[in-house]
Amino acid sequence: MAGAIIENMSTKKLCIVGGILLIFQVVAFLVGGLIAPDPTAAVPYMAAKCIDLQKDHHKTKWFIPWGPDQCNKLRDLDEAVNRQIEANNIVFAIHIPLPKNEMSPWFQFILCILHMDIAFKTNNQIRENAKVSLDVHLGYRDDTVSEWTEMAHAVETRKLNCTFGAPKIVEHEGKFYDCDFLPFMEIGTVAHKYYLLNIRLPVNEKAGINVGIGEIKDIRLVGIHQNGGFTKVWFAMKTFLTPSIFIIMVWYWRRIMQMTRPPVLLEKIIFTLGISMTFINIPVEWFSIGFDWTWMLLFGDIRQGIFYAMLLSFWIIFCGEHMMDQNERNRFAAYWKQVGPIAVGAFCLFAFDMCERGVQLKNPFYSIWATDVGTELAMAFIIVAGICLCLYFLFLCFMVFQVFRNISGKQSSLPSMSKARRLHYEGLIFRFKFLMLITLACAAMTVIFFIFNQVTEGHWKWGDFTFHWNSAFFTGIYGMWNLYVFALMFLYAPSHKNYGEDQSNGDLGVNTGEELQLTTTITHVDGPTQVYKLARKEAQE
Repeated sequence: MAGAIIENMSTKKLCIVGGILLIFQVVAFLVGGLIAPDPTAAVPYMAAKCIDLQKDHHKTKWFIPWGPDQCNKLRDLDEAVNRQIEANNIVFAIHIPLPKNEMSPWFQFILCILHMDIAFKTNNQIRENAKVSLDVHLGYRDDTVSEWTEMAHAVETRKLNCTFGAPKIVEHEGKFYDCDFLPFMEIGTVAHKYYLLNIRLPVNEKAGINVGIGEIKDIRLVGIHQNGGFTKVWFAMKTFLTPSIFIIMVWYWRRIMQMTRPPVLLEKIIFTLGISMTFINIPVEWFSIGFDWTWMLLFGDIRQGIFYAMLLSFWIIFCGEHMMDQNERNRFAAYWKQVGPIAVGAFCLFAFDMCERGVQLKNPFYSIWATDVGTELAMAFIIVAGICLCLYFLFLCFMVFQVFRNISGKQSSLPSMSKARRLHYEGLIFRFKFLMLITLACAAMTVIFFIFNQVTEGHWKWGDFTFHWNSAFFTGIYGMWNLYVFALMFLYAPSHKNYGEDQSNGDLGVNTGEELQLTTTITHVDGPTQVYKLARKEAQE
């Protein structure tokens, strides 16, 4: 009977397939490193200090930092003190982007972090656990003459985490605290050309609002968005890979349906992995160029979560289905202990994402880390997910150890087999170990490139060529997992070669219908225990 392609393919052909996949892998890295620019760009902004003398601050009035309609600005806050302008009459205005530029839907998202320049004053120090209250208006427009339209308004609090590197004495007045950046805003799409932020720091001593936060001199903002050039390369790559994985997935399932037996568990999980890879590949991001879909970031997180959950589940089932001594095979329920932590961890990360980016669909200024309760909830989700990941890793290591020990036991009986049968099993064992090593290499490359991406500069330059490591990491790893899934569906598709019947009465020494397979593309009609007993009996003979 026919086994999987990986069982019947010669070593030469397997090396050719591996070489072709390696070439595509190198191309995936080079596309990001040589063609695409850095994935993101960070733009610093300094807030202009505008004077608001209107009595009703609840009435929306837009303050523009520059241009023909720019606001009446202060040079610094000392001028406000000299002119007796109160803090409630000062608006910090930030225009995104900088002058003579405009935003584009190709930027995909806007992430802003806030930094406050706070000077030390002996009579106005930052209190312990101080919180700053921000009254923020966000507006947009698509040309330079139309009126601003309000996109969001919120009153948010952020906890100040500042240190002072010198003794708090009079001689050090005027020096600045070292304060952490504060999460400020995240928008999941860039549907407009111009954005305007008006930030107020309302002071209410009776209510304790913005009291004990030190002397704020300036507000700085760092706006982060995806580079348009990288977005185009990323979209092109997804557009190319989507039909590639879809075609091999359809071909794979048609081969399975042509078999006289029903699909086995390993074949089902590989097909499901292909579906999840296709789901993450579908370039729905093209629609974000013409539509204001603010949920795209959340949708992308969900797609990635589904794929990685399926990938982790596949590794567990792949190992379990290769243990010849295991009685419980070809049943998904037999792996509930190993798959359970994956489900719990994925649910925790999904809940965390919904608490963060889900709320940001309505309020782009929301941050789960802004409050103590939110921080504790976020940490709880992350800790539980981390524990589940550790349990999964222990289960996986134990199962890999069991499989290799099982294979070693089978190898000890190989010398007593006929030459043809021995060569057959040696090839199967080699291919299983080869695929396990490829899996380990893919996981290791993901971790290595992630660490390398964090500790190195964004790009290297050799003469006229600039290699962008950050972009190469994204395109390379993304291409690698696509090639991995492609290889699985190709190598584990049922083969059309029928060696079982031709050799059933020959060197293999196995009766028709009772052929032993090391992989779980099971073609025999008996249970695994009976087949194992048969193999042991043959080895003794």
